[in-house]
Amino acid sequence: MFDIGFWEIVLISVIGLIVLGPERLPIAIRSVVRWINTAKNMANTVKAEISQELKLHEMNQEINKVSKTKASDLMPELKQSIDDIKQAVSPDEQNDATSETVTKKQEKKDEC
Repeated sequence: MFDIGFWEIVLISVIGLIVLGPERLPIAIRSVVRWINTAKNMANTVKAEISQELKLHEMNQEINKVSKTKASDLMPELKQSIDDIKQAVSPDEQNDATSETVTKKQEKKDEC
């Protein structure tokens, strides 16, 4: 990570021993290790979140591409289906259905 060799670590340890003393050096080393681990964990978390967001973004783009290409292909079929449904429900049946709903609403009002 920092590209530190064995002799650099020995030099840092000797300087730490001289500056901090033998009583406080282990505590300082533990603190530094905790900070480094916390920083690594945060960096890994950020990397994971970014990669997840990128995957979601790519999937969303793919879905949009597919929907655009398929929508143009499906439009004539959808229009035909809608026309078939409209033809199946004739205007007489639509009027009968609306008159039945009006009658039911009036009966409910009368009951109240």
